[in-house]
Amino acid sequence: MKLTRSESIERRHRRVRRRVIGTPERPRLSVFRSHQHIYAQVIDDTQHQTLAAASTLDPALKAELETGATCDASAKVGKLIADRAREKGIEKVVFDRGGNLYHGRVKALAEAAREAGLEF
Repeated sequence: MKLTRSESIERRHRRVRRRVIGTPERPRLSVFRSHQHIYAQVIDDTQHQTLAAASTLDPALKAELETGATCDASAKVGKLIADRAREKGIEKVVFDRGGNLYHGRVKALAEAAREAGLEF
């Protein structure tokens, strides 16, 4: 029986999370993509703490975005999360694509975060 889209994403996410673990030296940059928005968090898994977060619903971005479901919006979220992480002294992260394919909005967010100074 064929898996639904959400089941496929969940299965890929569990497989990725077996290997990708955020530490205090190198926290995890986690991405969640919904139909209308995209969310990013920098997480330290050892202390179960979110160190920085950004999304298309963020007041700093929401006013200048027409919709949160574009690659341009994702790139702005990537730049914002990188800026917030660097303010906290975080330079290196491990990337958790959240079970989504590395394509489109997820790729745009990752590339923008790299350009803004995060290393992964």
